[in-house]
Amino acid sequence: MPKASMSKTGLSNGLSNSLSDTMFKIYKYAGFITPLIAFSSIGLAIIIHPWFSFENNAISDLGRIGLEGNYILNFGLIGSGLAGLIFASGFLRVQKRKLGKIGCLIFTLGIVSLVLIGVFPEGMSFHYPASLGFFLLSSLGMLVKGIDDFRDASKRNFGIFTISLFLIGWILAIIALRTFKGVAIPELIGAVSFSAWVYGILLWRGME
Repeated sequence: MPKASMSKTGLSNGLSNSLSDTMFKIYKYAGFITPLIAFSSIGLAIIIHPWFSFENNAISDLGRIGLEGNYILNFGLIGSGLAGLIFASGFLRVQKRKLGKIGCLIFTLGIVSLVLIGVFPEGMSFHYPASLGFFLLSSLGMLVKGIDDFRDASKRNFGIFTISLFLIGWILAIIALRTFKGVAIPELIGAVSFSAWVYGILLWRGME
């Protein structure tokens, strides 16, 4: 009986570890493809709509109601957001400190807003709150998590990177808002900042 019990325990632990490894890989792969889906859909939408101007338009103009091919951007944002939610949920699960959990939760809410941008495209009343929520919540979540990492000696360098990314991103976005008629460039700056942070987690900081 003891041997059988130990065998069952070993099998259970092995299955648990295998499942954990599988889920960890899913979280990582989801993180890798999140920006790729978003930028691919934006790029394709721009190609089929040559009137688009970064200086004069918003990225959401490519997905507005009534525009032919608007599904390219909207479905892309929804797909990117769903992949981002898988990544964000995995990152949230491994947080050990309260501040880190709060930061990841805020960032996750920002990703939910990204999905809602695609669900409620430009021309619908909920579109602008969703768009604003994406940029504000995602950047705030980054900042809070960056502060949490800065307080951990083993993650301090990445915390500095995150806080710097937040500050530089906002400074450049504000300058762009004051310089250009459209908001596509500030939106792009924000998207690049979030993507750099996600890839930084995956390739430098680690998910743990």
